[in-house]
Amino acid sequence: MKHAKKEKMTGRERRAKRIRRKVFGTAQRPRLSVFRSLKNIYAQLIDDEKGVSILGISSLASEIKGQKFEGGRISVANAVGIAVAEKAKEKGIKNIVFDRSGYKYHGRIRALAEGTRKGGLNF
Repeated sequence: MKHAKKEKMTGRERRAKRIRRKVFGTAQRPRLSVFRSLKNIYAQLIDDEKGVSILGISSLASEIKGQKFEGGRISVANAVGIAVAEKAKEKGIKNIVFDRSGYKYHGRIRALAEGTRKGGLNF
């Protein structure tokens, strides 16, 4: 019988697991989960008690994709953060917990977090 090869986790995956042990979203205070690809950035608010996504937005959304931004992907991430805050406020959400998904807190992740704060969300 052959054994399955155990694969190593990347540094980001280890950090993500460590963060997710501590961060938990509720209906009153959902978790803002961030995914970063090479070209785009995605954010969604998640209620972990029910296991549902409350809302999601990315840099591919029509309200963001049609605009021109000075400063490249960092300014796009900031705009995604502001858009998440606006949509959350429409749903009556003011407080969130931030799940950076193992990404280091700089660059686009930081810009998205600052955008959500600028948009009026607290975390």
